[in-house]
Amino acid sequence: MIPRETIDRIYEAAKIEDIVGEYVKLHRRGANLIGLCPFHNEKTGSFTVSPSKGIYKCFGCGVSGHAVKFVQEIEQCSYAEALKQVARRYHIEVEERQLTPEEQQRQDNRESMFAVNDFANKWFQQQLWETEEGRVVGLGYFHERGLQDDIIRKFQLGYSPEKGNPLAKALHKQGFRDEFILNDVDSKVGTGICGRGQQDGHLYDRFRDRVIFPIHSVSGKIVGFAGRILKKKDNVGKYVNSPDSIIYSKTRELYGIFIAKQAISRADLCYLVEGQMDVISMHQAGIENVVASGGTALTKQQILLIKRFTSNITVLYDGDAAGIHAALRGIDMFLAEGFNVKVLLLPDGEDPDSFARSHNASDFIEYIQSHQTDFIQFKVNLLSANAGNDLQKRTAVLQDISASIASIPDNIARQNYIKNCSEKLHVDERALAKKVATLRKESIAEERRQWREKKDSLEMSTPSPENAVIPEENKEEQKASDIQFLDLVPQEKFNDNYANLLRLIVRYGERPLYTLADGSTISVGDYILQQLRADNIQAPTPLYQRMVDEFAAHHTATGFQASQFFKFHQDPEISTLAIELIADKYQLSSIFSKQNISENVTQTVKLRTEEDELPMLIPRLLLELKYTILEQRIDEMERALREAERSGNWEMQRLLLADQPRLLEIRNQICRQLGNRVITS
Repeated sequence: MIPRETIDRIYEAAKIEDIVGEYVKLHRRGANLIGLCPFHNEKTGSFTVSPSKGIYKCFGCGVSGHAVKFVQEIEQCSYAEALKQVARRYHIEVEERQLTPEEQQRQDNRESMFAVNDFANKWFQQQLWETEEGRVVGLGYFHERGLQDDIIRKFQLGYSPEKGNPLAKALHKQGFRDEFILNDVDSKVGTGICGRGQQDGHLYDRFRDRVIFPIHSVSGKIVGFAGRILKKKDNVGKYVNSPDSIIYSKTRELYGIFIAKQAISRADLCYLVEGQMDVISMHQAGIENVVASGGTALTKQQILLIKRFTSNITVLYDGDAAGIHAALRGIDMFLAEGFNVKVLLLPDGEDPDSFARSHNASDFIEYIQSHQTDFIQFKVNLLSANAGNDLQKRTAVLQDISASIASIPDNIARQNYIKNCSEKLHVDERALAKKVATLRKESIAEERRQWREKKDSLEMSTPSPENAVIPEENKEEQKASDIQFLDLVPQEKFNDNYANLLRLIVRYGERPLYTLADGSTISVGDYILQQLRADNIQAPTPLYQRMVDEFAAHHTATGFQASQFFKFHQDPEISTLAIELIADKYQLSSIFSKQNISENVTQTVKLRTEEDELPMLIPRLLLELKYTILEQRIDEMERALREAERSGNWEMQRLLLADQPRLLEIRNQICRQLGNRVITS
């Protein structure tokens, strides 16, 4: 394990422009450098490198990061390997920390298991190509399925003989111990490449009499195997997979991801299929940006693995009932992670394997593009056909589609889908939007509840801002701290306002903002968090909350710098968001720093920066956040009033009308402080 001190030295030494410049031709544009993005195809450069901030950001495909992350992504290597590569470039000696006995044991176990899998993978291939049984049975099967030899070798396909336990014997001959050949269900140690007979206690080959599909991790290591039986046998499954272990879980891996990842990045699109043969046949047809879930239920871990390379997914499944069910199951999971989802069900009797064998790449892609549908059209077509004119079934269809739309994190995308769905289902757009908003509110509330149960309680120990010496021009804005928002629940519009404040915490969190009466100072981050806590305003997403909690827990550390802390955070989600918040698409031209003195004379003047404006900017952003919350609460109250009037609930009307003037007055106070027009009613 690399010590934190060494990691910090590597980060400090790394020059982002040097690292990226080895792979991308960069041109100076103001304070930044611009080039063609190496992660997607583009003709006009949108890949921006900021030497001063030590980050890169592509404003075309959205990728971003720091120097080590760039090496990790471009070389497709692990975080530790990327650190070592950057360290070598700057002649930094990496002395890994002495592992504890437990850590050393776990690392040794992993290395031994990978060694077993590597040996077994070569042995399976040897059996396929170099034995008569392998050539006749195994290679004959692959040829019968239309696979060419180069594709068979590319995917390292193999064969395990029918009789005896030759693999177990070969492993023993190489000195591998049983604990790594077998699999312990409790400790997850061992590959499970062999099992032990209950009666005689002898080892047997788990994959005997099967063709073998090795399963690679995203970095290319053999983590497990899938074996397909060639002869139909009673009470024997068609496929056998490696058991879960400390190096393999079928819920984390995607078949073909190691071979497909670069093609997925280039195309900015991934095709998802179900089985190994689907992937291999599509590769042979010339379509390489494809992975398989391996015949198991799709998981969030698999979806996030795809998201490392693209946010565009086309789901290709058989047109039978099982394929339809699998497609439906995966749609909402992809939507919840922000994917653009297309669905294609192939004609009856076809699967991606058979279709790829009868079409070349251009014909296959043309068919996909002309027959794929977005998820709404797919669900509308499928569910409406079953519902017919049955009112209850049509209501259930609308509920199902509304839930799918509600899971989409992007507000603009959600609005577009609401409009699209209302047109296709002939329902009122406002009613549909209200339904989606309700479902999303419930989902966010549940997500927050779960997050609060998991996170440790943090006590803020910073001084109260009540005695802060506030610049005279900010006293009106400061009055907003007297307005309590304990009974207000943030809604969707709230996200952007909160993100603006979070951006200032990441950029300037440790910087002094105001001087207190005793001469001490309160920082940007402390002040913002205290104001949010005073009005009981919660973060809109668990990720935002994690960043706030991290700042609260670490900002008092000696030498703390918020931008560095978050940019190089070990949580990749926090690091990625921090870089997004730090990145600037545009730089102010130096022409704006010139001031005319006379007709022919100019002088350079210092422009006021965002940091200069923080004492006025932060109170205003806090007011805008509270105004957004208040506007949503007033809208909710007006809807509740209309509903109470419609239903004749006079007591509810009385209560709402009694509270309405208070909210309107608070809104008018904020309007005056923001300099907006006061609304009277």
